Amino acid sequence: MELKEIIKEYLNEEDLSYKPYELYTAICGDATDQYDAFYKALGALEKEGEIVYTKKGKIMAIRFSGVVRGTFRASAKGFGFVTPDGQDVKKCDIFIPRDNTFDAIEGDTVLVSLSKPKNRTSVGQSDEGKVIKIVSHSLKTLVGTLLVAKGRNHRKPLFYIVPDNKRHNLDITVERSDLNGADVGDKVEIEITKYPTGRNAGKGKVITVFGESDSLLANYNAVLHSHNIKTLFPKNVLDDADSLSRSDITPDGRLDLRDRLIFTIDGIDAKDLDDAISAEKTDNGYILGVHIADVSHYVTENTPLDEEAFTRGTSVYFADKVVPMLPKALSNGICSLNKGVDRYTLSAFVTLDKKGEIIDVDIKESIINSKIRGVYSELNDVIEYGDGSEYYEKYSPVLGKTLDTMLELYDILAKKSAKRGALDIETSEAKIIVNEFNEPTDIIKIERGVSEMLIEQFMLCANEGVANWLSWRDMPGVYRIHENPDPEKIRTFDLFAHNLGINTSPLHTKTLHPTALRRVLGEAKEKQLDSILSKILLRCLMKAKYSSNCSPHFGLAIDKYCHFTSPIRRYPDLATHRIIKKVLKNEITEKNIGKYTAFATQAAIASSENEVKAQMAERDIEDLYKTVYMLDYIGETFRGVITSVTSFGFFVELPNTCEGLVPISSLDGYYDFDERSFTLSNGRDIFSLGMEVEVIIEDVDIITRKTDMRVIMQ
Repeated sequence: MELKEIIKEYLNEEDLSYKPYELYTAICGDATDQYDAFYKALGALEKEGEIVYTKKGKIMAIRFSGVVRGTFRASAKGFGFVTPDGQDVKKCDIFIPRDNTFDAIEGDTVLVSLSKPKNRTSVGQSDEGKVIKIVSHSLKTLVGTLLVAKGRNHRKPLFYIVPDNKRHNLDITVERSDLNGADVGDKVEIEITKYPTGRNAGKGKVITVFGESDSLLANYNAVLHSHNIKTLFPKNVLDDADSLSRSDITPDGRLDLRDRLIFTIDGIDAKDLDDAISAEKTDNGYILGVHIADVSHYVTENTPLDEEAFTRGTSVYFADKVVPMLPKALSNGICSLNKGVDRYTLSAFVTLDKKGEIIDVDIKESIINSKIRGVYSELNDVIEYGDGSEYYEKYSPVLGKTLDTMLELYDILAKKSAKRGALDIETSEAKIIVNEFNEPTDIIKIERGVSEMLIEQFMLCANEGVANWLSWRDMPGVYRIHENPDPEKIRTFDLFAHNLGINTSPLHTKTLHPTALRRVLGEAKEKQLDSILSKILLRCLMKAKYSSNCSPHFGLAIDKYCHFTSPIRRYPDLATHRIIKKVLKNEITEKNIGKYTAFATQAAIASSENEVKAQMAERDIEDLYKTVYMLDYIGETFRGVITSVTSFGFFVELPNTCEGLVPISSLDGYYDFDERSFTLSNGRDIFSLGMEVEVIIEDVDIITRKTDMRVIMQ
């Protein structure tokens, strides 16, 4: 062990402080040849924020000092929050006022001293702190628009960057010699060569030019690049995938299900079909069969394919495009459960009683041949119109006993889910239609029908069943967990809902259960406020993540849960498959179980990080497409719903899910903001959450991805 680690470990054992010579004696004894190494190690530990010096010059571990080390998260408004680094000192985020950030920027590792909030005006306010040291910067590059300030009095022009990410609100200038061919108005990436401090701007040099900043393609590529989304696969990975895609498929050693009525149901545009279903009714209940593409047969551990899949972690979807986790030869080819071809699968047979409770789970390596390439919209049409549907003949093999059994089981599972308190959160998902030039031509709010909800319930059931299967055997796994929400944030939600006139008494319990939140959302739905309240609740809940520890999933109200059903597009599912197959073959023993536990832990951590990265990229791309789409509607009138009210205006969501701001400056007269009722009022007119208004699109800015609106007064 290095001397630095020895010192760190020693100081973290007890809440004690030492003079340097005392610590040297404790660590090095009477040795006289370790002084240089010792003080070098102390310097490194102080620089890394692992130790601090007291006012009396004593050394102590950061965890005992009252100083918190963590990651700074910036706000576009100048303030920020610090998320502590797994210390016992603080578990919740610490609010950092605008004047106490010490010029920290997004992602910085910082040291924070805690203080009491000066103005505790709202329920759920975080503890406050002051950044006293920046340990390290994580932001090395910046993506934004290159602009120029014209020089005055013969001074040279000043080139600078306007960052795309408003949390990266940095003043960075670029010398003409560092433009690297970029023109004013281009979308660029710069390398930060000097960080800004106080009133002094930082410096940078252009390292990538994406194109003109008002170009959809330039912005599209910039978003992917800024989130480190790789669109190309290494040649050796493509070669391996191509070779595997031509391998033979035989039933040897597998449960042969090719004669069973098994089929897929997916969106009409889906190419990577990784789940198929079957169901049968028994005297005591049901047997649900969920048959998942056996990706782990092709993507084996410690291969270039596996390493690439681990690095990507997930497929990324936007508009009509996908950046796949696996090469298309696998994702759309030999792994995809296409109609009429033999495919390797991992089948989970979940035995349920008549109430939908899981009785047993049996998992088999199998081979299937899908009988129908089902499409959600088509099956919904058949369910609604029967033999009057144009798709009736296509689905005739499953109509009658099979579909009736599936619909019956779906109804049981949905009612069971509601009864246990699973949260039914309303979200506005959009489908973006693009033309051959990748330009958005329409945006449609996605509506879910019976078949979508049926598949969702079947996949939830399979995931829960597989998690139980692993847990019953005390085997490692990559579990999907959702921690209980922070009580302070629930109090914030409580106050918000109460001020909207919602009865929040179900929340006033010692231990919060999801059924309480479900009841509040239910009343909000009756008052047509569920969409708004759902958005607020999502901000107050913890984020679901992956873990090798089997903990409950709060939002689903399930004790054990994992992701098993999408190994083509999610690495944690692939990791779970790999572990299951090891268990089936009795290859996990007392001697090597630690290896698989470590693998599950690594996969969980990496998958959680990659999921967040992919979600941010998908959100930014969607915002970009929506902005470009709305450019064609400047001056046109829409009806929309107020989704947020602030002191500077209110946001309106249109039926197509596009959103814009009505600035308070565009309203006639003086409007007062009431933060308790979330309203803007001038004594005569009032704007409140959930209110329907008519607006004109005033301005659309592709660089900032913002849409400004003006309300039409009735």
